This record gives sequence, C-alpha cells and structure tokens, in this order.
Amino acid sequence: MEKLKILVVDDEAGIRMGIKRGLRNLKVSFPFHDDDFEYDIIEAETGEQAIELIDKGGIDIVLLDNKLPGIEGVEVLQYIKEKKFDLAVMMITSYASIDLAVKATNNGAFNFMPKPFTKQELVSSIENITKHLFLKRMTRKMKAEGKKIRFQFLSVLSHELKSPLNAVESYLQIMKDRQVGNDIAAYEKMIDRSLERIRAMRNLIMDMLDFTRIETGKKSRNIQKIDIIQIAQVAVDSVEPLAKQRNIKINKNFPQELIVHVDAQEIEIIFNNLLSNAVKYNKDKGEVFFSIKKENQKLMIIVEDTGIGMTEEEQKHLFEEFMRAKNEKTRNITGTGLGLSIMKKIIDLYHGNVQVESAPDKGSKFIVSLPV
Repeated sequence: MEKLKILVVDDEAGIRMGIKRGLRNLKVSFPFHDDDFEYDIIEAETGEQAIELIDKGGIDIVLLDNKLPGIEGVEVLQYIKEKKFDLAVMMITSYASIDLAVKATNNGAFNFMPKPFTKQELVSSIENITKHLFLKRMTRKMKAEGKKIRFQFLSVLSHELKSPLNAVESYLQIMKDRQVGNDIAAYEKMIDRSLERIRAMRNLIMDMLDFTRIETGKKSRNIQKIDIIQIAQVAVDSVEPLAKQRNIKINKNFPQELIVHVDAQEIEIIFNNLLSNAVKYNKDKGEVFFSIKKENQKLMIIVEDTGIGMTEEEQKHLFEEFMRAKNEKTRNITGTGLGLSIMKKIIDLYHGNVQVESAPDKGSKFIVSLPV
C-alpha cells in the first residue's frame, strides 16, 4: 500500500468532518500501478495553520477552501506555488467565480469542487487528483533518470575515447619525429596498436548507437525469413583472427541451414556479442563451443567457453549498462560494458530469455532462447 497525506483546509468543522468520513477506508487502484493508494487525513481551520503544516512537509494533496479567516485560500495557493512544493491542490468553495477560477488555475490549482458535494463526487475527485499527482511525479522521475543516463553516457564516452586517442596521438608524434629512425618496419608495432585502438573506438561508438536506438524505440525492425546459419558463419569469421592470435579453437555445431523469421541485424548483434566475449574472456589455447538449433518452436543459441568465468556477484550485474568485471584478469581486456546490455534488450524484444552458467576459472555458458 502507498499512503498519501491529504490536508483539508476549511473553517467549517462540518465540511472537514464530512470529508474525513467520506474518505475513510478509501483505496484507489490503477492498472498502471502495482500498489493501491490509501489516505491519511489531517485538518486545518485557517490558511495560516495550513501553511504551517505544509512547511513541515509530507503533504501530498490539499483540499483548500478560499473563504477562510485570515489569509484566503488563493493566497495559500500562491505560497505553495512560490515555494514549489510537490503536492496537488483542489479548491473547494461555495463562492466560485470566473476571476477566482482563473487566478487559482494560474497559481497551479488542479481542479475545483463546488460545495455542497456528494461522497461520490469527493471520491471521484480524489481518484482524479491522485492519478494526476502520480503521473506528474513519475514523469519528473523519468526525466531525472534520463538526465542521469545521458550524463553517464557522456562520462563513459569521454573516458573510453580519451585514452585511445591519447595513445594514437603519441604514436603519431613518435613517427612524425622519426624517434626510432627512418625505417618504417621499426614503427609496425605502433601502427598495429594504433589500428587496434581505432577499432575499439569504432566499436564503442557503434555500441552507443545501437543502445540509444533500442532504448528510445527508434530502431526500425525488419523481421523476415532468413537463414541464420549464414549470419552465424559471418560472426565466426569476424572473431576468428583474434581467436587465432591466442590459439583459441572455435567449435561449431549447427545445421547447414536454419530458416527463421527474425531481424538479421538483431541476430548478428547477439552472435557477435556472445562470440567476441567468449574469445576475449577466454584463456590462451582455450576453446569456444558455438551451437544453434531449433527446439519446440524456439531458436536456441548456446555459446560456452573455457575462460576466466565470473563470480555470482558479477553475474547479478551482467546485463546492466556499462557493466564490466574489474579484476586482475580483465585489466587488459577492452570493451564498452554495453554489449550484453544491448543483447538483453534485443532478446526482450523477442520475448525470449537468456541463462548464464559460470564459475571463476571454469568458463561461462550463455543459453539464449528466442520464440520464432
């Protein structure tokens, strides 16, 4: 249950008592929210008392009469607006006029409820104002989270690009100054390292683009009948050079042809992420086992390696954005920390699931199941 606190501001004791009785044991539920809303009611006879209670905090909804002894309700409303309190106000008054309605609306009043009112009118108004307050708060929270994610994106992007750019710049400066002579062969290792860093930067940028397209729903999908074995072979070919450098054997186990309805680009991202990780986080002279099959109307993709494996804690955060295992064994492994997050989002688009089995120094096994 989620409790909201309602402040009833009215100089008539009968009105305050009637509202309290009308809202007793009220529970409000919405399809978009898991918990029911319940209400605590507190009272104030004057505008001054209302301001004192509002200043203490914790008020969510104010039912505010305008004709009050001392300062009027509309002045309380102006005070709430100036102080930017996170609450919703509904005016309850017998003396509604166009001027008052305009003034109250300009100062942020959500609605008017004219006196006298029935219990059903009161409950209906509370339901509406609760929905308005909840959606307003959720919108603000989503905007704040969006800013946080954008800041995180920029921080990671700048950090991940700065180091390789500095390295490439240093190598180019050494070559420009001919610091190790005029023989181009003397610079081959520097050229190779520069190319490797440029490839890493390109991968980072592509991962960022894939992530933002999927996250914002702007990625257009092209579901069609394709042979995914061809895509799997391309993925194997792309990771083969790195595997050969480290004497890692890639074992394939899939049919010559497997036709399914999928988006080719999405399946390619899944294959590339699973295989590249299986090679990157493997041990020299290790093995990768890559199998694909169709089982009970599901596409099963299984990639297993003999690599460094993961702890249970690392597995809990595996599919989070920018998550990278940081330990002595991964210190020299480059990556964006976005690949598996992107893969998980794609799997969710198919209403599929991914299972992970892993243990330190014993390797990892990813089992992806997609209804097709």
